[in-house]
Amino acid sequence: MPHILAALAIGFFSFLPCVAYADLTGQVIHVADGDTLTLVINKEWVRARLAGIDAPEANQPFGKLSRESLSDLCFWQQVTVIPKGKDQYGRMFAQVLCGEVDAGAEQVRRGMAWVYDHYVKDNDLQPLQDDAKAAKRGLWADPYSKPPWKWREVWQE
Repeated sequence: MPHILAALAIGFFSFLPCVAYADLTGQVIHVADGDTLTLVINKEWVRARLAGIDAPEANQPFGKLSRESLSDLCFWQQVTVIPKGKDQYGRMFAQVLCGEVDAGAEQVRRGMAWVYDHYVKDNDLQPLQDDAKAAKRGLWADPYSKPPWKWREVWQE
């Protein structure tokens, strides 16, 4: 009998991660910046960061344009959210599909965000960034553009 209970417990707890990371549907009600959205999912407010990217800070060059770009893509739309985990601030990081468009990939393609693989190691966005950089789209038009993680280091000192 203890073996049966142990097997049931193992089966139950191995299933939990699948439940926790099931695809969700919600509505975007706020765009904080070029990589962070607030959504209503099942009548709850959820703050989500787009997985695999890092957008300019609000006070950084292209910060406002990046936010506007994400807002144009997703604001007030029903979206599909594919959770990938949580960041150090407890925000969910996720792939967010605005209609058929992957919001993170589109931000990188437009030159409105950098590829950021700190939380997502299997990031396949690099070719989009390479194309945006070659075409000098968005933030890549500025030869002195600095990734947000380096910008934060300077401003936190």
